[in-house]
Amino acid sequence: MFRSRAKTEKAPTDKVTADLSQQPRDPQAPKGRPTPKRSEAQTQRRRAASSAPTDRKAAVKRQREARRADLARQREALASGDERYLPVRDKGPVRRFVRDFVDSRFCIAEWFLPLAVVILILSVIQVQNIQSISLLLWMGVIILIVIDSIGLSIRLKKQLRERFPDTPKRGAVAYGLMRTLQMRRLRLPKPQVKRGERP
Repeated sequence: MFRSRAKTEKAPTDKVTADLSQQPRDPQAPKGRPTPKRSEAQTQRRRAASSAPTDRKAAVKRQREARRADLARQREALASGDERYLPVRDKGPVRRFVRDFVDSRFCIAEWFLPLAVVILILSVIQVQNIQSISLLLWMGVIILIVIDSIGLSIRLKKQLRERFPDTPKRGAVAYGLMRTLQMRRLRLPKPQVKRGERP
């Protein structure tokens, strides 16, 4: 009952230090190292705080360089048609077939922008006959583009069903129609087939 506390506390401490390598340390058990002075702890904290921004800056710099390298590879792939580095929206055999299918045909929609500029210039001229002609021309171009796009989408859907029966084709027709709105020389990825050459 009146035993000295030093003897009773010493035994558990020895046991804990012996088992330290086998199990996690008990929060009440001694650490096995001296507690650092407050000044030393503050110095360590300051050092860690001062080194953190430089590490963050270095990480951001590495990410930026990696992003630039990826973009450079993508630009080269868009010019050469290399499938490995193309953006996700352009990858895959379905998208490649859609590109070749569109590039092998003449589409009225690819002349939409030049025709729109011509029609806009004609509509600015303050002559009644020219303005009415530009309006009729505008309506005619829109109707022709709609008819051509409907025909292209029907033929493209049929070809996709025949060539890729088990492959997902979601968004492929819309991808092809968007490609028809770009002039052939401005299309990316660059056309890999000539006009009239069937894919």
